[in-house]
Amino acid sequence: MKRILPVLCALLLLAGCGPDLPPENPDRLQIVAAVFPAYDFARAAAGDLADVKLLLPPGAESHSYEPTPADILRVQRCDLFIYLGGESDAWVDTILSAVDMEGEALRMIDCVDLLEEETVEGMQGGHDHDHEHQEDHGHLGEVLSMDEHVWTAPLNAAAVTRTIGERLAALDPEHAGAYAAGAEAYALELEALDRDFAAFFNGLPDRTIVFGDRFPLLYFAEAYDLDYYAAFPGCGAQTEPSAATIAFLLEKVREEHLPAVWYIEFSNHLVADSIAEAAGVETAQFHTCHNVSRADLEAGATYLSLMRGNLETLRDHMSAAN
Repeated sequence: MKRILPVLCALLLLAGCGPDLPPENPDRLQIVAAVFPAYDFARAAAGDLADVKLLLPPGAESHSYEPTPADILRVQRCDLFIYLGGESDAWVDTILSAVDMEGEALRMIDCVDLLEEETVEGMQGGHDHDHEHQEDHGHLGEVLSMDEHVWTAPLNAAAVTRTIGERLAALDPEHAGAYAAGAEAYALELEALDRDFAAFFNGLPDRTIVFGDRFPLLYFAEAYDLDYYAAFPGCGAQTEPSAATIAFLLEKVREEHLPAVWYIEFSNHLVADSIAEAAGVETAQFHTCHNVSRADLEAGATYLSLMRGNLETLRDHMSAAN
């Protein structure tokens, strides 16, 4: 809240002068997406009938994002604002409570059934790994919050895309059929992606993965019945795991004969590197699609292309171990 107040004050000062925002096309819906998945699903549903803007700058971390006055005005003036509704974009609630939106807002977490984010064995702040001192501090299995990373399961992504199509159709009934068709076409591609992931994992006798990083992939893991171990929960703020956590993850890699330790995009992957080096295995990136680099954005990256890239990486690193 404290970091948003100066921005809101600046907004009030600038409002009378009119911040230098690009002119909007009054004949097209104006959609603002807080994060890349929402941006990708919206542009798939809208096609060329709407202007879709991504609020989070390429490469930025949503947990520490600070919106500019121009960003706040974009949210206020748009026809549809799409955001997660979770911990990583808590700043949105501050904005929405401080301005009168001219359009509507849609939370992605309202489009699907939610899962509770929990600590698992080996996770920082979780289980005590001193086997000579088996004191349970009550953290293992502790519910941290509702997990917001709903898009990481392709079927959830399809559900969000269809919901966006429905909202656009309601906002612009003249083109309702086009929005429905765009959303449905992309949703069908996402369902095909889900089948490909399922076919791959169904062919593996061992579905264990270790992340030397945060793990914002609970919905993905649940969708394909994966056993996972990680250094931190999905929205964990820590960056340095304890020696016990590193030792536990290293032991898991060795016990399960895993060929790789995983990390997520924009991570320095130092933890994954250290575990992999000690175990004599490789590291591999799983792109969560939360945000993309400017190069990826300019190259036309989509949720679908990034997730298919993940599938190929999984094939390269997990097939050899089974």
